[in-house]
Amino acid sequence: MKLNALLPALVLLMSTAQASITSQPWGQTADGQDVELFTLRGDRGLEARITNWGGIVVSLKVPDATGRLADVVLGFDDLKPYLTKHPFFGCITGRYANRIAKGRFTLDGVSHQLTANSGENHIHGGLVGFDKKLWQASISEDGKVLQLRAQSADGEEGFPGKLDTTVSYRIEDGDSLRIDYESSTDKPTIINLTNHSYFNLAGEGSGDILSHQLELPASQYTATDDNLIPSGELASVEGTPLDFRKPMAIGARINEAFKALQQGRGYDHNFVLPGNGLRLAARVTEPQSGRVLEVLTTDPAVQFYTGNHLKSVVGKSGHVYQSRHGFCLETQKYPDSPNHPHFPSCVLRPGETYRHSCVWKFSHLTGHGKP
Repeated sequence: MKLNALLPALVLLMSTAQASITSQPWGQTADGQDVELFTLRGDRGLEARITNWGGIVVSLKVPDATGRLADVVLGFDDLKPYLTKHPFFGCITGRYANRIAKGRFTLDGVSHQLTANSGENHIHGGLVGFDKKLWQASISEDGKVLQLRAQSADGEEGFPGKLDTTVSYRIEDGDSLRIDYESSTDKPTIINLTNHSYFNLAGEGSGDILSHQLELPASQYTATDDNLIPSGELASVEGTPLDFRKPMAIGARINEAFKALQQGRGYDHNFVLPGNGLRLAARVTEPQSGRVLEVLTTDPAVQFYTGNHLKSVVGKSGHVYQSRHGFCLETQKYPDSPNHPHFPSCVLRPGETYRHSCVWKFSHLTGHGKP
């Protein structure tokens, strides 16, 4: 048979292989449980590596306009550093992402005390949150979806109700990583799940992200106190360094003498998103590589964080991550929602299903990098 006759079959075979999910052993937890690393490949070069330890996005390789791949998320080369304390690199964050004042809330007249793991406040699920769970992994029959499942016991970290959660990852349209969260409970509880990846679209280890251009279609943010606990006020971004409704370099105003920036030592703010359904939360462009990230979400808000507290973290290939070497766009409900009745509800009841979808869509500037 001539080579030309074989080409269509070869192309189909390569495309199928690129769209597949593969797995490999990736070490063990401290108590001897086996951990796996899964590789998801799209047909346009996008490759995501995800481990069932904490649901962590370990690497995310994205092409630029010339086809050159770069890993655009901060993290580590192997499992061991992820088993110790780290800045929540790439993980599933919950049962409640972000902060709850003094770790306390009242639901249906019953007061609950959560683990206080950020001073007197609760953050990101407590001492043993979803980022420190070994999730049960499976691959869908069509080979396109990685599903991670875990159960959180009634009373874990102070949260009421047994919570069953599935987080699904898939590459869509060759250029997007989609994450879908679903949970159910046997008692009334609260929930807020997100992913805590740190991005640098020039490639992890390439320095700060201050020249990245951010567009964020929010006209309000949740004002906070000095501990970044919401006051309850939805403040306007108009005339402030938090106005990204038109594209602006992340570093253009990050050091301005504006109280909200001083409180967070840079950007660490929850932005209120307009609209409903799956819609744009943010668009980020890196001017040198031309890579573009669009974040879409079904949730009401996004936390924009510029990695202000990173300090000499030794990451992949020995790269040292410092302050503002990565940014997070954590799609979520508002922080401290249980204590502010006028915020969108974070309550989940028996018989209901919590759902949250987030999409990271990658592209590049047209004509960028070409003669």
